[in-house]
Amino acid sequence: MVSITENLKKGTAELLLLTLLKEADMYGYQLTQELEARSEGLFVLREGSMYPTLYRLVDKGMISDRQVKVGQRRVRVYYHIEPKGLEYLEKIRSEYFSINKGIVNILRNSEGATQDE
Repeated sequence: MVSITENLKKGTAELLLLTLLKEADMYGYQLTQELEARSEGLFVLREGSMYPTLYRLVDKGMISDRQVKVGQRRVRVYYHIEPKGLEYLEKIRSEYFSINKGIVNILRNSEGATQDE
C-alpha cells in the first residue's frame, strides 16, 4: 500500500520541479538536493521517482533537456523550463494554493482541532 506521504509527493512533484526550474536550469541530482535542502529535509524525492516525472514533462513540452559533457566521460542532463511549462506552473500553483487553503480550513474547523495545528 502506498503511503499518504508518497501520494502527496507524486501529486506535488511537477509543481515543485517546475518551480525550481523557473529559477535556473538544473540536472537531476541537483533537483533532488535542492528539494531536500529547501524543505529542510521534509521533502525527499528519490531520483527513481523524479525521473519519470521529468520525462513526462519533456514529452508534454513543458521542459526541455540538454546534455552537457562533464569531464572526459560523464554527461549531465540539464532541464530547462519552456514557455508552456511556465504557463502550466502558474495554473497548478494557483490550484495548489486554493486546494491547500480549503484543506487547512477543514482541518482547523474540525472537531477536536487544536490551536497549534
